[in-house]
Amino acid sequence: MTFSELSLFPVCLGGNVFGWTADRDTSFAVLDAYVEAGGNFVDTADSYSAWIPGNSGGESETIIGEWLASRGNRDRVVIATKVGSLGSRRGLSSANIRLAVEDSLRRLRTDYIDLYWAHIDDQETPLDETLGAFDALVREGKVRDIGASNYGPERLAEALAISEREGLARYVALQQHYNLLEREYEGALRDVVAANGLVSTPYFGLARGFLTGKYRPGVEVDSARAGSASEYLSSERALRVLDALDSVAVERGVAPATVALAWLAAQPTVAAPIASARTVEQLAPLLAVAELKLGEEELTLLDEASR
Repeated sequence: MTFSELSLFPVCLGGNVFGWTADRDTSFAVLDAYVEAGGNFVDTADSYSAWIPGNSGGESETIIGEWLASRGNRDRVVIATKVGSLGSRRGLSSANIRLAVEDSLRRLRTDYIDLYWAHIDDQETPLDETLGAFDALVREGKVRDIGASNYGPERLAEALAISEREGLARYVALQQHYNLLEREYEGALRDVVAANGLVSTPYFGLARGFLTGKYRPGVEVDSARAGSASEYLSSERALRVLDALDSVAVERGVAPATVALAWLAAQPTVAAPIASARTVEQLAPLLAVAELKLGEEELTLLDEASR
């Protein structure tokens, strides 16, 4: 069964916090709670969390691999990871992909990856070389499907055309920056995704935490992302979006984060937005998206507030 045919939980659990702001035990607790609630889609990368002093990358994959092994549930969880942005494994050359996938498989303690992302658009490596390397992994059974992350519309379209022409594995999904405050995806890039039958799994669905509603004028938040999230506070548009989220959240009896992700999940081509939680408590509003279907008036209110 291919990725596009899988029955995915409406929110993908982002693994970027594992080994960063969530230690091993906390990560295990978050993963357990996610799966117990019906979650089945976890996204990580070989570069998570190489930005922490003393880390070399692969820490998130290692934690997820240990969790999969201890729970014995590999066949019930869709695992996505990425190649191309780790300092010691940078780029999408055939040789690098071959080395990187073996590293990821070892850390994840599995013999296959459900969805293997090109983490970046490596413009120094010919697309046919990258796609040929991915195709070999699919044929060997080490990777089931491939996806493109951070590609522009022209390069994504070119990659899909090469796969079609050369009979190579093709990208089935796109991972891109997309949320109520960052809507550049809703143009040529989404057109390419839709026209070619791909799906999208947006990252930063909560605008680095701003759309949780915890960032307000005059409020200090203790978070590793506080600096970047707080940048939105100077935007009248962002504050308008918060007001709209608050309105819908109060009416529905849910958290603003739940509403923000439900709006994203309702957008064309979106299969499951990616969101992370560094505690079980933070996970609750993410899980609630599965029970929230926004009405047309609510979607319009949010849409208009964010324009």
